Amino acid sequence: MSVVTPPASAHLRIARPSLDLAAAEEFWAQGLGLDVVFRASGALPGEHDLLMLGWPEASWHLELVHAREAPVVPRPTEEDLLVVYLDGPVPDELVSRLELHGGKRVESPNPYWNEWGVTVEDPDGYRLVLCTRAWSNS
Repeated sequence: MSVVTPPASAHLRIARPSLDLAAAEEFWAQGLGLDVVFRASGALPGEHDLLMLGWPEASWHLELVHAREAPVVPRPTEEDLLVVYLDGPVPDELVSRLELHGGKRVESPNPYWNEWGVTVEDPDGYRLVLCTRAWSNS
């Protein structure tokens, strides 16, 4: 059996259900500053509304979906994290902006994230960690 290994530069999509795409967009775009990469309205039966957000040069994006006919209720746990490594202090104005746009600052059950960052829940209950450290895979 051969194993296929994607290149390190492969694009990554993080897909999640959302009950309110407008509220999610406000948090992720106006709060965090992600760009809307793509959006679609599921106008036909069986289709879903779609919102993709990311930074233009990033090798990942966040895809949020909402099925009007049968919405999937998000079921995040306190360990479902999207971590952004800032390599420096978390700006107070960024946390305030996230809260102003629907976020809720929370403590993490993992003391590591409380020591090295700030955790904010999005309107669907998923957690964003703004980490003061730099990413290193070594």
